[in-house]
Amino acid sequence: MDIVWILAEQIGLFVIYIVVGILLVKTRVLTRDTLETISRFVVKLAMPVMIFTNTVDGVNRSSLLSSLSLLGLTALLYICTFVMARLMAAAFRLQGDRAQVYRALTMFGNVGFMGIPIVSSIFPDYGMLYIAVFTIIDQMVLWTLGVKLTTPGGKGSFDPKKMINPCTVAIVLSVVMVLTGLKLPSLLNTALDKIGATATPLAMIYLGGVFACMKVVRYLRIREYYGIVAIKMLLFPLVFYFLLGFLPLNPNIHLTISLLASLPAMSSIVMMAQASGSEGDYAMGGILVTTVCSIVTIPLACLLMQLMG
Repeated sequence: MDIVWILAEQIGLFVIYIVVGILLVKTRVLTRDTLETISRFVVKLAMPVMIFTNTVDGVNRSSLLSSLSLLGLTALLYICTFVMARLMAAAFRLQGDRAQVYRALTMFGNVGFMGIPIVSSIFPDYGMLYIAVFTIIDQMVLWTLGVKLTTPGGKGSFDPKKMINPCTVAIVLSVVMVLTGLKLPSLLNTALDKIGATATPLAMIYLGGVFACMKVVRYLRIREYYGIVAIKMLLFPLVFYFLLGFLPLNPNIHLTISLLASLPAMSSIVMMAQASGSEGDYAMGGILVTTVCSIVTIPLACLLMQLMG
């Protein structure tokens, strides 16, 4: 039950940050242009720095090697969500680019903005290690299948250069330092810690600001978004957690990957869809509905997992 309270506290912080973002836009302190600047800062600097410093500071070589089973579990997770996303798009009779984007919204969770602070707060010793290993598969699937799903007509092709981004570079560097035992100078490590600590508040303020710029009621009426909430964010994580219980693996890993499966849709899907001209507004509506609903569904899913465990 302690885990549920920790998670509830994190969700409470998310809500506060989102409300701050809404207020800053409504009072014209922030604009669309400044929101995009905040997004670039988070994605290109603050989040990679947070991943790097938390992994280097909290992980050793033996714990890294013992968590490699998470690679296989992550691959299994994406196979399951791939099949589930196809079935859900067919069930709601979605066609064309909208069906493709809907599948992407269903498959990819907001690991960067929400998964990292949730997992690292629940497991302060090994949380960032779990995230780093998970992200290896996550990024591979995102920049292959994710690109295809967010391109008009599903004609997008894999560009290996896109896998080289600040987050993947941070993961590789942190793993190298863990394996070699290298440490950062104390002053530099402190500075990077403080930069990384800004990632979550700024990310959620950004989302709140974006929501304030949207016609919210229009998107709340789209029924298939709630299919993602009910099936992918609540029912599926519980079933996945139950089935993982039969595997002889660390229970913390079971809980981590199941919680990551319960996350709302990934915000990067919007940027990818808008960049390629494929249903960007529809993707943003999915982010809005799933993020708001996650305030209730994530703690509920965690509570039910604890009762099952």
